[in-house]
Order: sequence, then C-alpha cells, then structure tokens
Amino acid sequence: MDKNFLTRLEMLEKAHEQLITRTNERSEEDNGIYSRYKNPVLTNRHTPLIWRYDLNAASNPFLMERIGINSVLNAGAIKLNGKYYLIARVEGSDRKSFFAVAESDNGTEGFRFWDYPVLMPQNEVEDTNIYDMRVVQHEDGWIYGLFCTERRNPAALPSDQSSAVAQCGIARTKDLRQWERLADLKTPSPQQRNVVLHPEFVDGQYAFYTRPQDGFIEAGTGGGIGFGLSRSIENAVIHKEMVIDKRVYHTVAELKNGLGPQPIRTDYGWLHLAHGVRNTAAGMRYVLYMFMTDLNDLSRVIYKPAGYFIAPEGEERVGDVSNVVFGNGWVVDDNGRVLIYYASSDTRMHVAESTIDRLVDYVMNTPADGFTSAASVRTLYKMIENNKIVQQQDV
Repeated sequence: MDKNFLTRLEMLEKAHEQLITRTNERSEEDNGIYSRYKNPVLTNRHTPLIWRYDLNAASNPFLMERIGINSVLNAGAIKLNGKYYLIARVEGSDRKSFFAVAESDNGTEGFRFWDYPVLMPQNEVEDTNIYDMRVVQHEDGWIYGLFCTERRNPAALPSDQSSAVAQCGIARTKDLRQWERLADLKTPSPQQRNVVLHPEFVDGQYAFYTRPQDGFIEAGTGGGIGFGLSRSIENAVIHKEMVIDKRVYHTVAELKNGLGPQPIRTDYGWLHLAHGVRNTAAGMRYVLYMFMTDLNDLSRVIYKPAGYFIAPEGEERVGDVSNVVFGNGWVVDDNGRVLIYYASSDTRMHVAESTIDRLVDYVMNTPADGFTSAASVRTLYKMIENNKIVQQQDV
C-alpha cells in the first residue's frame, strides 16, 4: 500500500478520534435558566470515515472523500439503559437526508455514530427526503419516530422543481436498529410537518401535536400548533385538529411555529419546547420558546413566557441556513437534569443543560406577552417597582 495513502489515513483517523473524544465544558450563562455547552456535540465531521471515504487504496489512491456529508442537525433524543442517543438528521452533499444514531455515555460529549445509518422502510410511494425525527417512548411499549416525509408535488408544472408535499411519516422500534414503517398520518390539513406523539394515551387514543399548513413553505390558514386524537397508530387518522398555540402578529412565532420534542410531565403541567419563526430583512429567523399545558386538558395552555427561550448566538448564527436554532430532542435524567439538544443554522448539533425545577420556574413565573409595546413597558414598570421595594427593604 502506498506510503502517502497510509500517512493520510492515519492523519484522518487521528483527527476524527480527537474530535469525538474532546471534552465539552459548560459556558457561563447569565440568565439563570440554562447553560450552553461550548462545543457542538455533532457535526458533519463526526460522521464515520467509512461513510465518507473509500478506504481501498486501489480504487481510491488519493484517499478522496467519495460521499460528502453537508450537515448533521435536528436530532431526536432518548435515554435508554443509561446511555444517551441522538437520532440525527444527516444531510448529504446531494441534499438527501437520512437518519443515523449517535450514542454517548454522558449526553454532553463523546457522541459516536453507529456504523450504519437507519435504512428506513418505504411505503408504497417512496420518500424523496426524510428529516427531523421526534423520538417518543410511548406507554404502549414502543419507541416511535415521527418525521417529515417529503415528495415532489404531483400538481407542479415541469418547470417547477421545488414544489413539494410534506406529510408525517411514522415508524416504530424497540432498539433503534430495526424500524417498522407505519402508514403516514392522515389529517384534514393539506400538508403536515413537526408532528409529535404524546407519550401517554388520552381517552384510550393516541394523541398528536400537529402543525397544519396549506403549502410546503407557507403555513397559510394553518393557525399554529394543533392537537388531535387517533384511535389507531398503525393507520393513524385525525379527523379534527384544534389549534392550541396560535401564531400571533409581531411575536417570535408570527410566521410559523411547531412543537419540538415530546412534552415533559411535571407536577404543575406539561412542559413544551417549540420553535417560532418570524420574517426579517435578512430572511426567516428561527428561535425556541416554551409553554405549559394543563395536566388533564392537553389542549389548554396555562403558562407561556413572552419571547424566545433560546436564540442563535455567535457562531450559531452562521451556517447552511443562517440565524436559525431548531430543537426536537431533550432528555430528562432521574435527578431532574434536562439536556436540551438543538441545531444551529441547519448545520450542527448543540446541547444546553437545565433542570426541571428551573424550567418550571421559568415557564410559570416569566411574564406573558402583552402583544403591544405599551404592555411590555407596563410589565417592565411592574418589575422595576417591585425591585425598588426590595432594594429599600435591604437598606
């Protein structure tokens, strides 16, 4: 074997191992709600060398990258048997996305992809593209993956090669390795994205959080995050969607919004993490926000802080689609630690750390949006006056 080939291979293997095994430290945050970790937990360079390089010196004498990986993003998350798993969206340089599982011992560093990505079974009409899986451990004993399946719009003109139809694909597994594909979710809406399965039965039925929309990009008459029930999961059909978290003018979610991971049950209500989108002169800006729904009435929002929870900062603002954060995975440890996984600018995966107590405090005690500038100032006045009273008492 050529010496230059071996030298380059050794260099690639060393750099790859150093990337995967590097330590990750928490950054100093001043908001008291969460702490970001300094390094991304997954990038395109974390993908195995055997995915990207033909390691046969005879067929690849220059050790070229044969299959390009553009980005790793929008991962679902789950903890099983003491290990942390991210089911990531991996996008090749050919624009096709697929799912791949990466595992870590502690959830903040050392994520290593399994040798093979997920070979998702196909339904009668093959998916052109699949992405953004929400992973839900349901009380029925299965682990479900709900994801967007995208196909070209059959009604589009031949000159239009960008119009698409998005629906919710559903698959289930016991081990994250073997997946059983179920029928796509059927709803009254023309298109669906960002669908999440509730982890518990509701009135003996499967409960879904949906994102109804008229077109592939524009939500249209789709008013926000929806909710609906289905008697079956094998052939899931929602006959009636109700919007539980509306899009509102001049907010962080005026253009689009959608639920992220499965909600977390607390003593006070269900914690939800969602993304909101608004339009700017520089394009669409994606942020994450939170709200809480009633324990017994999942369709009733009882607390919703104003504004965003996480927004892109620093290098997070730069990437394939800039000025974006997107989160569809989080994990709760037995001690109450919450690891929040989010992607930045459709390029890489990050993690932030909080606790159930902090998130509940944040959601229940942070002021709600008053929807006008005057209301925002009145809210400020109220806190300022309360703080002045506290300061006077401390003197």
